Amino acid sequence: MILSDKKILEAIESGEIVIEPFRKECLGTNSYDVHLGKWLAVYKDPVLDARKHNLIEHFEIPEEGIVLKPGTLYLGVTEEYTETFNAVPFLEGKSSVGRLGIDIHATAGKGDVGFCNTWTLEISCTQPVRVYREMPIGQLIYFMVEGEIDRLYNKKGDAKYTTRTDRPVESMMWKNKF
Repeated sequence: MILSDKKILEAIESGEIVIEPFRKECLGTNSYDVHLGKWLAVYKDPVLDARKHNLIEHFEIPEEGIVLKPGTLYLGVTEEYTETFNAVPFLEGKSSVGRLGIDIHATAGKGDVGFCNTWTLEISCTQPVRVYREMPIGQLIYFMVEGEIDRLYNKKGDAKYTTRTDRPVESMMWKNKF
């Protein structure tokens, strides 16, 4: 079951969902709009290795925006910091963003119950497109969880994305044992 606007507000009031900054005008019928933060990043090495720590280079989006180019993976970040304790957050791109040929995530659209952070975006585009900081980039949809949670994401010892940040975070696949 997807939470309605009223249920999202109730969850915010009870502390089960945290959105900072929260702006009521960003609340949709059954979602909350999130915005592109001021930081982007790209990987330094053109060949990535799943077993190694691939380093990224951060840069600020200037006031006049920046043109994204096809064939490059950009890591972005939401302006909003979120916490979710009793629902599963899903991040989807806004249709207006998709109609510009922008994908905001390759595979990681679902958060875990207990995820507390900004969202790193895996941005790619089909043709050159100028983007701006603070532009609406996606929407969070919340699904109810049935049953008790045994281990919240932010309490797992092996959780890789728990350090609060306002910048995009590179893949931590290298921390897995394989």
